[in-house]
Amino acid sequence: MLLPCFAAAEPLRIATWHVELSRDGPGRLLGDLMEPDDQVRAVVDVIASARPDVILLTDVDWDSGGEAALALQHLLDTAGTPLPHAFAPPPNAGVQRGLDVDGDGRTGEPEDALGYGRFRGDGGLLLLANRPLEPLRDLSALPWAEAPGSLMTEDERAALEPLPLGTIGHWSVTLDDGPELLLLMAGPPVFDGPEDRNGRRNADEVALWPHYLDGTLGPRADLPFVLLGNANLDPEDGDGRRDAIRALLSDPRLQDPQPRGDAPPDPAQAGDPGLDTADWPEPRPGNLRVSYVLPSADWIVTDAGVIWPTPGTPAATASRHGLVWVDLTRPGS
Repeated sequence: MLLPCFAAAEPLRIATWHVELSRDGPGRLLGDLMEPDDQVRAVVDVIASARPDVILLTDVDWDSGGEAALALQHLLDTAGTPLPHAFAPPPNAGVQRGLDVDGDGRTGEPEDALGYGRFRGDGGLLLLANRPLEPLRDLSALPWAEAPGSLMTEDERAALEPLPLGTIGHWSVTLDDGPELLLLMAGPPVFDGPEDRNGRRNADEVALWPHYLDGTLGPRADLPFVLLGNANLDPEDGDGRRDAIRALLSDPRLQDPQPRGDAPPDPAQAGDPGLDTADWPEPRPGNLRVSYVLPSADWIVTDAGVIWPTPGTPAATASRHGLVWVDLTRPGS
């Protein structure tokens, strides 16, 4: 079967970065972007050094007017890295529906939102590209109870009926005439109790994408694709149901380029430290691999890596996470 070609015959650099551009109140990120603080300047410098064609930034506060996205695009353009096309959908984070999600007898707290959030739009995602983007599918309202293979308990189904699977959301976007970009941002599998509600929900969020590729959730475009973002799940270390990310990484429709960086060794961890993408305090959770760029099997991967800002430099203030990038070409390009 011939796959449709897309406009870019040149190598394509696709990146993702959990950038920690979340603030403690609505509108505060925009203020820091309009009058850039040290962290914002460091973020811009790191993205400019990566020179992505497409980058998915996770943990970026959303606003209804898209003003924060525009302000960041202006800073990147000034830094010589124009990424004029943006997709910044409203996340589930911070949206209240009167639920007592954590079962503590109170409602209206950050833990009770459809996705954890102190305000609507807290810690969403922002996709930037140097060519046009076209939204394709929005699965953000899919109820957790209706997700294929849902790990939601019967008690949760009765008490939390409107709760969506996505703590942030699930989206599919096409880049120009292709490829299809599958945007991954799962909630952390921690911050709960022995009921492991967050762990089960995180695992189901990660497991959704193979079902999407199967066509279980409806027909999808016959395009090469790239799954990218933050799964908040490491295949070897940390909390969470690691079988979910292992199953995703071993899916024959995907390939794992295993981007490598210079994360410091962590003797308490079983996984390869060169693959880690987050630098958290030891011993728990320690350094983990949580961010991924996973192309479909029909791509040719020409290079890949993780950019860790040098400790002690201004860029080190950007994020506790490394920027993950993969260079791709299509056969015959």
